Amino acid sequence: MRATLLALPLVCASLLTAAPAHAQAQGQGQEQGLGGEQRSNRLIQPYIEVGQVISAQLSPGDEVLTFTQVAVGVDLNVQGRNSGAAVSLRYERNIGYGDDSIDTDTISGVARGSLALIPNALTFEAGGLAARTRLDAGGGTTANPLVREDAESRFYSLYAGPTLATRVGAVNLTGVGRVGYNRFENDALLVDAQGAPVDVFDDSTTYLGQISAATGAGDLLPVGLAVTAGGFQEDIGNLDQRVRDLYVRGDVTMPLGPSLALVGGLGYENVEISSRDALRDTDGNPVIGDGGRFVTDSAAPRIIAFDVDGLLWDVGVLWRPSSRTSLEARVGERYDSTTYYGTFTYVPSQRSAFAVNVYDGVTGFGGLLNNSLAGLDSDFEAIRNPVTGDFGGLVNGTEGQSIIGGLGSVRSSAFRGRGVRASYQRRMGRTTAALGAGYDRRTFISAPGTVLAALDGLTDESYYVIGGLTRQVGRSANLTTNAYVNWFDAAGNGGDVTAMGASAAYNQSITRRLTGRAALAIDYFDSEFSAEDFAFATALVGLRYDF
Repeated sequence: MRATLLALPLVCASLLTAAPAHAQAQGQGQEQGLGGEQRSNRLIQPYIEVGQVISAQLSPGDEVLTFTQVAVGVDLNVQGRNSGAAVSLRYERNIGYGDDSIDTDTISGVARGSLALIPNALTFEAGGLAARTRLDAGGGTTANPLVREDAESRFYSLYAGPTLATRVGAVNLTGVGRVGYNRFENDALLVDAQGAPVDVFDDSTTYLGQISAATGAGDLLPVGLAVTAGGFQEDIGNLDQRVRDLYVRGDVTMPLGPSLALVGGLGYENVEISSRDALRDTDGNPVIGDGGRFVTDSAAPRIIAFDVDGLLWDVGVLWRPSSRTSLEARVGERYDSTTYYGTFTYVPSQRSAFAVNVYDGVTGFGGLLNNSLAGLDSDFEAIRNPVTGDFGGLVNGTEGQSIIGGLGSVRSSAFRGRGVRASYQRRMGRTTAALGAGYDRRTFISAPGTVLAALDGLTDESYYVIGGLTRQVGRSANLTTNAYVNWFDAAGNGGDVTAMGASAAYNQSITRRLTGRAALAIDYFDSEFSAEDFAFATALVGLRYDF
């Protein structure tokens, strides 16, 4: 079987695009290395960019587009003792020429912040995400090198809520509450390899709440104890789908030594996924709306697609030999089947970091976006494509790289998502190198008797590998190179997509605030929905002014 992998489309377009060389001098405060060196505690950097872009189709045709790109944006990083925020926001206007001209507007960026309402106890958190991608006819997504209105899709995610972390006597109390909204915009009707419509995610609202009381080993008993109760719900606009997960559990931590402990948990959960059917015409065919999505029959009864009501359990190990190394791995039963998940982080020095995350959960596409955004620390640097300026979902944080909002498949159906993500970053003098890889498997859950019933039990698989280098050239310039390979295998006979590409960018300071920019990118797509492969080359020259 051929390796059919896609990438979290958000991350493939760019890996290590650095800010202009002189930008480190802007703002206030000090700089920081990867694993804990001194870091800027206040940086506010508004800017404007003007560039000329040429996009040439190398295969199968030879179409060439030329346009002017004008962008304004702001990068912000403010860190205090108990609060902090990081923002990267950019508005871009592309102005084309000739009969085949383009005229597009794009807002992209990521924001994450926390505000201490009661220091060391109650915090209010919020985040937002906006980006664009390229949607294949099978429902898979890839990076989008084409700045054209008919070639892009857009997605947005917002969330906000309080976080509690305090101590009452020997008991640690923690809690979280979040409300989120997610939206995916695509203007074209999609059909799969058999000509059947693909219902693409529209929007959803998410709700999450959890409260936990815990004692450490040795506080009251030789073992640590914890009791946790919580719930998650996602209301998906497509066919009025609803994902609801309620649970309560108890956990025990048994120390085996100063750095090793066994952990185990037992609890109860109730997980239910349901939906309504699509509106049907007089011939019994589903009605498709203007946006290419099925129209929900609001008068139809709600049909159960998945219902689990019973015990959950897991056992595992905690290993923390030092402040720089941490491992948690668990295996057990949840969702009426075997589950396994865990994390591993290793920061051997201030200049390198390695992280692995294994996950398993039931959600919709919007819940995936909200959860990845909420998992981002409020101290990071967003990475952008050197040619298009797009935010690809990749950030550099205090413990290395993080991937935010990986899309993979954007089908509307709820799913069980399992996979693994890994990243490694190392700073060597003036050079920073990074490598990321991942696998995502989504098994769809759809109600019988509905228009999505044929998708139930089918699986979309996504894979990606990304890597790059950034090199500081003297005191006033930097050079960035990166490359990616993505594979996507659609559910059933939905078709496969392979995407790969590479880019290089050079930034040269002209004055303290003015920077010259030049970048080149080559991208290749092989989709089973087209008889021909596509290859594009895109180049940019321009200026950036930092205020």
